[in-house]
Amino acid sequence: MSEPAATLQQNRPAQAWAVHRPGGRDVALMAVAVVGVSFSGPLTALVATSFLAIAFWRNAAGAALLLPVLLLRERSTLTGLRARQLTSSVVAGLFLAAHFAAWLPSLSMTTVAASTALVTTTPIWTALAARFSGVHLPAAVWWGLGLAVFGAALIAGVDVTVSWRALAGDGLALLGAICAGGYMLAGARARQRLSTSAYAVVCYSTCAVALAVAAVVADVPLTGFSARDWWLIAAITFCAQLLGHTLLNLVLSTVGPTVVGLAILLEVPGALLVALVLLDQVPPLLAVPGMVAVVIGVALVVRAGRPSPVVEPVT
Repeated sequence: MSEPAATLQQNRPAQAWAVHRPGGRDVALMAVAVVGVSFSGPLTALVATSFLAIAFWRNAAGAALLLPVLLLRERSTLTGLRARQLTSSVVAGLFLAAHFAAWLPSLSMTTVAASTALVTTTPIWTALAARFSGVHLPAAVWWGLGLAVFGAALIAGVDVTVSWRALAGDGLALLGAICAGGYMLAGARARQRLSTSAYAVVCYSTCAVALAVAAVVADVPLTGFSARDWWLIAAITFCAQLLGHTLLNLVLSTVGPTVVGLAILLEVPGALLVALVLLDQVPPLLAVPGMVAVVIGVALVVRAGRPSPVVEPVT
């Protein structure tokens, strides 16, 4: 490999993981995506079946629904594609499955508030990975990340529960955040070469297969639900998977995983508003200052990011 080619190969993670300032199109897509993922928690709370089954079906259905888009509209993007170029998509799917497998059980082991606050540290881990890969992050990015995560903790209303079970649950929630960071980092690498539909089909399919294996091991049924639960799972798939994850994956290649992670952080205040309407759940006292902190933190990071590249990857 020549020296320029070797340098390019070495800098690819840095290019994929840099923090870029989103354009108007990216902002609009992320806004729709945040609305979509904000329905995930409240709708999931209404489903009577296990979280593992919900995670399996939303990924399996998401892959199945995007497959016709890939085959009918974006088949040309597969020309010249080699199997090894799908590696990052498979890795992303495994990280996504690990995120669900680690975080969802933590909800029953520690407080929901503590679990939510810990799992929202994802953008911190993506930023650290980007820094270690050689990406220069301005001080404003770190201040914004810290402020946004602190705001999410305020919204969650974290309380301290001292027990070995709660400590294990906290550890799982933190592991879920790290795995979510791995999902975004691997996805950013994959999106350098793959269209959104190609990446999503491989990633979601891999995640669904891994979750199916986990369900078999844990003896969790994946069928036999009520009609109401099936409709709720369909709504979760449409809102959280197609509008949420897929639109975020669409902008992942232009804004970077840290900005996408921060966008997902906006799910915390968004879910509160949805829960207020659907479940009549009153937000905690610190929700308003927490929301303000999250928004200001996100704004700091976005303003500190460098302009997005002019030429965008195929979508």
